[in-house]
Amino acid sequence: MIPPARRITAVTAVCALGAALAACGTESSAGPTRPAPARSSVSASPSASRPPVLTPGPNGLTPVFEHGPRTLGKTVAFTFDADMTADEGPRAAAGEHFDNPGLIGALRALKVPATVFMTGRWAEEYPDEARSLGADPQFEVANHSYSHYAFTPSCYGLPTIDASKMRADVERAYTAFRKAGLRDALPYFRFPGGCYNDQVLRTLGGLGMTAVQWDVVSGDAFATDADAVAKQVLDGVKPGSVVIMHCTRSAAPTTETVVRTVVPELRKRGYRFVKVSELIGESVGHH
Repeated sequence: MIPPARRITAVTAVCALGAALAACGTESSAGPTRPAPARSSVSASPSASRPPVLTPGPNGLTPVFEHGPRTLGKTVAFTFDADMTADEGPRAAAGEHFDNPGLIGALRALKVPATVFMTGRWAEEYPDEARSLGADPQFEVANHSYSHYAFTPSCYGLPTIDASKMRADVERAYTAFRKAGLRDALPYFRFPGGCYNDQVLRTLGGLGMTAVQWDVVSGDAFATDADAVAKQVLDGVKPGSVVIMHCTRSAAPTTETVVRTVVPELRKRGYRFVKVSELIGESVGHH
């Protein structure tokens, strides 16, 4: 995930991030590849107008997207990870909330389009919410793996998935989406913890997916100071930015407040909110 705010040290941020990843999921970043449309072979069934994806990298590496063009106007994409790991069912049964209906309601009321990166396990736990998000044109849903287990070793304390099971884990998430009634998940993938390397990009190559990272860390995971998180977002956003946040109530309790604070301020600054697919489309056309 992300450091809570500028005044929080990098070490603190990494620790907070580690906790977030294990419990709710979060991220760190790595380098990008270049754009241009490519066909998706994942069984995501992205309907009539096929969403834009980036061209695979050298030797078929899965391409990585971090932000849109900086020169095509003040656009910003809010992304929200709907995290739940494969082994967190008992915690949900005991009353832990991995969803955040208040946040989704705020985004709807504020008319802010957003991209939700959802784990398959989350869709199983909250099928009605998954289906509702998938049916709402204000949102787009993408893949955050089924299990939310890390695809590389030493990823903020997350359990690690074996390389031989990675592709199946991605496909299992799409299967869970379809079972929940969510038919139009996109061929975009966010690595659990944001952790990846070239070997992983090669392993997932051929699925037709674009890996989506970010360039603005909100620091909302386990944050208790909404003002600090809002400041970090406002300080970080540039034209074409992708902001990473979470829609897991228990693990990111301040996010709804942050959104209600940040949205009007960014609009005042001239920003327009878009989905990740629009930024990817702009990148494809820009290069």
